[in-house]
Amino acid sequence: MPDADIRMRVNGVTRRATVPPRLTLADYLRERCGLTGTHLGCEHGVCGACTVLLDGEAVRACLVFAVQADDAEVTTVEGLAAPDGELSPVQAAFRDNHGLQCGFCTPGFVVSVTALLRDNPDPTDEQIREGLSGNLCRCTGYQGILKAVRAAARTADRAPAADGAPATEKAR
Repeated sequence: MPDADIRMRVNGVTRRATVPPRLTLADYLRERCGLTGTHLGCEHGVCGACTVLLDGEAVRACLVFAVQADDAEVTTVEGLAAPDGELSPVQAAFRDNHGLQCGFCTPGFVVSVTALLRDNPDPTDEQIREGLSGNLCRCTGYQGILKAVRAAARTADRAPAADGAPATEKAR
């Protein structure tokens, strides 16, 4: 098969490239865009280290071909922080609540939690566990991660939205 021309918005920046049809989105992000926060662990969609948002949905970038993301919006862990570098509420909560140790799985968790809290801003512990069941960590024991998700849920209503627009206060 011949190479394909693709265009996508990655973290708000339009990117164009000619890629082999079997190049994964993870490899495209890492090799062509220099966004190495998207980690490759198992390369079988099991570990969740490569999780990104594709048109707002959390997906495993190792299971998506770059050509499948043509004309799509992709957000990586690098795109979650504010333009001035201020961490997102989820990133800050992981830092503040010991939700990471070696850091290898952290980008995938942060992206997954961002999507989880967008869809369910006040999840129960059971919903948090279910929402993170596709992400694996070998270091933390998960308690710091759960604590970080709870903390991020409490602060998300005071933070700007991922697109930079001011968030509205939500009633509790």
